Amino acid sequence: MAIQWFPGHMHLTRQAIAERVKSIDVVIELLDARLPGSSSNPLLADLAGHKPTLKVLNKQDLADPVRTEAWLAWYGAQADTRSIALDASERAPARRLIDACRQLAPLRRGMARPMRVMIVGVPNVGKSTLINTLSRKSQAKTGDEAGVTKQEQRIVLDDDFYLWDTPGMLWPRIIVPESGMRLAASGAVGRNAYDEQEVALDLLAYLKVFYPNQLAARYQIARTAPEIKAMHDDELLEHVARRRGALIAGGKLDWQKAAEIVLTDFRSAAIGRLTLETPEEYALWLAAGQARDAEREKRLQERKRVRASKGRGAAM
Repeated sequence: MAIQWFPGHMHLTRQAIAERVKSIDVVIELLDARLPGSSSNPLLADLAGHKPTLKVLNKQDLADPVRTEAWLAWYGAQADTRSIALDASERAPARRLIDACRQLAPLRRGMARPMRVMIVGVPNVGKSTLINTLSRKSQAKTGDEAGVTKQEQRIVLDDDFYLWDTPGMLWPRIIVPESGMRLAASGAVGRNAYDEQEVALDLLAYLKVFYPNQLAARYQIARTAPEIKAMHDDELLEHVARRRGALIAGGKLDWQKAAEIVLTDFRSAAIGRLTLETPEEYALWLAAGQARDAEREKRLQERKRVRASKGRGAAM
C-alpha cells in the first residue's frame, strides 16, 4: 500500500516556506525521534538552500535511547548541521534549542541583527507544543492529530530572537514505502490516507523482530523472543484482539479495533520506547526508493518521447 497525503494547504505552506526562508538565519527541522529519517522532509534541502540547519529529534522520551544517539551522530556529521534531542514538554532541554541556533549563526545578536529562525516539520511532530513551552504561553494551537496548524505564525522567543512556525508539511510523493508506513503509524498522515490494519500489521512485523520482549510484556505473549519473531503478523494482531477484548457480535474478532489498539499503544509509548529505523536501514530504503523513482521517471520520459514522435509523424 502506497501512502500519500498532501492536502491543498500544504501547497501554500511550501510556497510560504520558500518565500520566508530568504530572510531566515537558521532553519530548525523538528523530527520524530521514533522515525528520524522518515520524518525528515526531502524538500527542505531545496527550499532552505545552504542555510544552517538544526535537526531536533523531538519526543525522545518515546524513542529508543540507543538509536536516538546513533541518529544524533548521523545528523551531526552532516555539513552546516547540528542535532539535539529533546522532549518538548521539558523546560531545560527545550532552552538548548535557542543556544544551538546561536551557535549556528553566532553573528546574529542584538536588536540590530536579531536571530530569525523558521521551524518546519511533518504534521503532528510536536511543533506547537514545543513553541508553547519555549515561549511560556499558548501562542500556537496544539492537537493530537495531523494538520492542526494551518497558517504561519510569528513567535517572539526573546528580544532578539524571532521564530516563524509553519504548518506541518509532508511532500507531494513519498518514494520510500517504509517511510509512508512509519509516518502513518506515528500519526503524521491523515487517517483517510491509509488503512489502519495494514499499518498496524506492518508495525508489528517490525517490532516482533527488533522489540519482541516489549511486545510480550505489553500483550502478555507467553513465548520466547525467537518464537515471537517467528509468529505471523496477523497471528500477532489476532493475539492483541483476543487479549484486549476486541470482539464484535458472535465473538468474532474486531480487526479494526485491534489495529487501533496497536497504533494507540505505539503512539503513547505504552509498548515501550521504540524507534522504527536506524540510519543504516533508512539509507538503504532511501537508495531503493530513489532507484525506483529514477526508473519511473525514465519510463515517463520514454512515453513522452514516443507520443511526441507519433505526433510529429501524424503532422507530416
